[in-house]
Amino acid sequence: LQKELLKYKQEARNLQGIKDALQQRLLQQDASVLQLKQELLRANMDKEELHNQNVDLQKKVEERNRLLAEYKKELCQKDRHLQQHQSKLDEMLRQLSEASYQQVDLERELEHKEALLAHCMKREAEE
Repeated sequence: LQKELLKYKQEARNLQGIKDALQQRLLQQDASVLQLKQELLRANMDKEELHNQNVDLQKKVEERNRLLAEYKKELCQKDRHLQQHQSKLDEMLRQLSEASYQQVDLERELEHKEALLAHCMKREAEE
């Protein structure tokens, strides 16, 4: 009975050691699980923050696209106005050129008439 008792005590000590080792391992696993949960929570918070930043960036992109569309529309309007003014300017330059040619013709005619007048006056003075 003594031998059996010693054998069972030894077995109980071995089992207690195994139990203690398993409890220690369980504590380590619990700590690891807790650490993983914390990392998961941080990752989810980072993910949410990135999502919010993405939403903000999308809003900014949409706003910039809207402004770009407005600027393009304004630019098209200004181009049309510029083309209209360019057409008017071209027409005025054409009219100015025609007027200049007419002025040159009138000046030649005036010179010719002045020459004729001078010739007539000279002839009349001689008579």
